[in-house]
Amino acid sequence: MKENIFRTHNNGELRESDIGKKVRLSGFVDTIRDHGGVQFVDLRDNYGRTQVVVHDENLLKGISKETVIKVEGEVIRRDDETINEKLPTGLVEVVCEKLELLSNRAEQIPFEIDLSKDTNEEVRLKYRYLDLRNQEVNKNIKLRSELLHFLRNKMYDNGFTEVQTPLLTASSPEGARDFVVPSRKFKGKFFALPQAPQIYKELLMVGGFDKYFQVAPCFRDEDGRKDRTLEFYQLDFEMSYVTEDDILEVGEDIYYDVFTKFSNKNVNEKPFRRISYKEAMDSYGSDKPDLRNPLIIKDASEVLKNTTFKPFSESVIKVIVVDNIGDKPNSWFNEVVDFASSIGMPGIGYITLLSDGTFKGPIDKFLSEEERSNLIKEFDMKENSVMFFIANKNKKIAQKFAGQIRDELGRKLDLIDPNRIEVAIINDFPMFEYDDKEKKWDFCHNPFSKPKLEEGQDYDLANLEDIVAHQFDFVANGFELASGAIRNTNLELLEKGFEKVGYPKGTLEKRFTSLATAFKYGAPPHGGMAPGIDRILMIIQDEPNLREVQAFPCNSSGQDAMMGAPSVLDAKQLEELGIKIDKED
Repeated sequence: MKENIFRTHNNGELRESDIGKKVRLSGFVDTIRDHGGVQFVDLRDNYGRTQVVVHDENLLKGISKETVIKVEGEVIRRDDETINEKLPTGLVEVVCEKLELLSNRAEQIPFEIDLSKDTNEEVRLKYRYLDLRNQEVNKNIKLRSELLHFLRNKMYDNGFTEVQTPLLTASSPEGARDFVVPSRKFKGKFFALPQAPQIYKELLMVGGFDKYFQVAPCFRDEDGRKDRTLEFYQLDFEMSYVTEDDILEVGEDIYYDVFTKFSNKNVNEKPFRRISYKEAMDSYGSDKPDLRNPLIIKDASEVLKNTTFKPFSESVIKVIVVDNIGDKPNSWFNEVVDFASSIGMPGIGYITLLSDGTFKGPIDKFLSEEERSNLIKEFDMKENSVMFFIANKNKKIAQKFAGQIRDELGRKLDLIDPNRIEVAIINDFPMFEYDDKEKKWDFCHNPFSKPKLEEGQDYDLANLEDIVAHQFDFVANGFELASGAIRNTNLELLEKGFEKVGYPKGTLEKRFTSLATAFKYGAPPHGGMAPGIDRILMIIQDEPNLREVQAFPCNSSGQDAMMGAPSVLDAKQLEELGIKIDKED
């Protein structure tokens, strides 16, 4: 192998054993410190930092922070008073004998590299290549590489075959909005970027592949949020001749092994707790509950069914009891009321149980003696405990608000252990849900999931609201980590499902031609799931959003300020694609 002309060592590897060696280092100038005739340069690369001593100030002429240089010199031991025990290379330094500029002199940088995470995100992402030089940001991307390496090896070791599926595909009538790509050759027609490899993974099972996986890019044109970006990655896998339990066991192994290997947090043991969708919504007000929070939501609708308090009348009434907080100041409770208002609640009631068995609180005067007694008994209230009331005539809204209040109480009371990862499985999702705004039925989750129907039943012989699916999510710490299901290979039932949510007869054949046709030639029973890579990293690293664990993300508005995307196409490009832009006056 030829000698590397740029370096004999990286900037993180010199040690006491290297003293006396002539070395060659290259990297970014991290700092320059002038000590009166002697200058000290911290040279940084992907591996660490090394201190370089420069006695000839002329060598540093024209050199600024972040400039890329090459240094040659001898490794010596630092003076005892200058040893830096925080650095692996802190016992030694390199006396510069020759210095060479390897690129342009760096201009004034828009932010300090070490402080980039404290900089406005818009600026950080515009200059993402500088932000990536930050040690913490760099660490996230390197951890991502290690995680993907681990997951790929794990899938190979378990007999899965890696297959790459197309990024140019057909638009799908379900899920989020597609990103579309116009066809130059077939004007007026469009490809779509895949929201997930759903159809392809099923076709691979029809094609006889028993176990498939890939690290799949997914694209969804939807508003940004902390746990979703326009482009994200998942470990997509599918298996034939399996039950739901078989898939869950693979998922449990993946999540337990990943979290215990890459995180210093305490991870709950497998098998993970399984919670039905109904129980999750009733007890936690969310289908992705944070189980580190011990608070449980209860239903008081029956206890207060005869209430004369108008805001509770004919409503679904959810309650949360919290022990030993009755002595909190009024300002504390006012903050809870303000939070309730901020999420759209008309108000929140609460009562405190006193030592004499009576209540105090804003709604106590509206309760009868019987209701007070029943509340204490039914919900095991103790002295100094507080009961919060969340009521709404719409059950879904009552559940949602109760879940948000539960989360807020957990935060305010420091009930959530930041050093725990609590994974659970939410299963038995409804196959359909009623959309109150649109006044129609829709798929609750994945339209290709297999419904749990009794023998001989179909959608016409069962109540839609009672049908659950072989559909499940893995959740942890308030985030959805993965979705999965056993797939429905019954073409007649699939077609009826689309009809029940308002699609015309023949939609399956028209919009999912490949799948509908393939199933006619025999399809093994199959199912799978798709753990989200970005969300795993977000939880491990305690990052506030997915953008922190992606190399070149768009900002929260869906724009890439660094690349200038989305951008305007010129007239010639538009003409080639057969596209005309209607400009508003």
